Amino acid sequence: MIPLSLYIHIPWCVRKCPYCDFNSHQAPEALPEKAYIEALLKDFEADIKLANGRPISTIFIGGGTPSLFTAESIDQLLQGINKISPLADDTEITLEANPGTFEQQRFTDFRKAGINRLSIGIQSFNSSHLKALGRIHDGDEALVAADIARQAGFDNFNLDLMFGLPEQSTEDALSDLQQAIDCNPTHLSWYQLTLEPNTLFHNQPPKKLPDHEALWDMQQAGQQLLSAEQYQQYEVSAYSRTGKQCQHNRNYWEFGDYIGIGAGAHGKITNAQGTITRTTKFRQPKQYLDQAEKNLFYSSTTDLNVNDLPFEFMLNALRLKTGVNSDFYEQRTGQPLSSIQATLDDAQRSNLIHLDGQNISCTEQGWRFLDNTLTLFL
Repeated sequence: MIPLSLYIHIPWCVRKCPYCDFNSHQAPEALPEKAYIEALLKDFEADIKLANGRPISTIFIGGGTPSLFTAESIDQLLQGINKISPLADDTEITLEANPGTFEQQRFTDFRKAGINRLSIGIQSFNSSHLKALGRIHDGDEALVAADIARQAGFDNFNLDLMFGLPEQSTEDALSDLQQAIDCNPTHLSWYQLTLEPNTLFHNQPPKKLPDHEALWDMQQAGQQLLSAEQYQQYEVSAYSRTGKQCQHNRNYWEFGDYIGIGAGAHGKITNAQGTITRTTKFRQPKQYLDQAEKNLFYSSTTDLNVNDLPFEFMLNALRLKTGVNSDFYEQRTGQPLSSIQATLDDAQRSNLIHLDGQNISCTEQGWRFLDNTLTLFL
């Protein structure tokens, strides 16, 4: 069976960051927690029927800032999901959180509710850089957040960091990275600030961003530091201790299936006939809640065309440093590997793809020029 994950979107934040292109909205004075949890459970109950009896292997509660919700609401959500589709005791359940929302008791209660992994949006420990990014926390609060996570019983947590920030030097970036490492997380997400369309930074770019040469120096120096500290890069921007890779994200990259519930959530489901359908839920929180009262959730559903499958699969699989089992292509697209063999052979001759009979992965050159490698499969 193709593995099945569950993504849950909670769309509210204290404040919208100028670089953020996610479906996030400034929180109202009173969050509609009760109504939203009820809508999520109805949404899940409708979607799980498409899964052909498959269990949920991982859960990721993202946003927005899900840690704005109370532990009681998260507990109600997880209990409701477990009642609809029983969860295994070792199911990886991740909650995204921001330092400005950390309180010891709240996170202790999140742990009791069943959350066993946190992903904490630090972005930087430098207060001036945080201010430039529009974050609501400072460097001290970022450090406190990691301490609170450990004290609450979380022995598996990720820290999110950016590099390439306005006026950031390589020394600044390495200082951020070293402070993150000193917090002893099991996982680090370390990625470059990008100016995404439909963001304030895209329309009003910040001044004094590092140039390409400086960005390359930051990336190389940072990866050397992470490797020296026993963080293994397993994806473009993901580094982990041994055995602590994010299983939820791995399922995305291995072209597994996932249900997406909540305002603007995306899903990917393979039906019994092998058709892959991508789903999108109503984006605006009010519209999502209004439509949920009528048991309506989809703003769109799209069946993937067979001709799109090579690129769709490789867009995910080749993000993994070690690639994927070659059998996954047929298992998860329904198409024989022979249908793309000519493209794979061309990529191998160009020293972009490595094939060893059991695995498909990028070479070092293919990894460095990943966008070029992926265009071969269009």
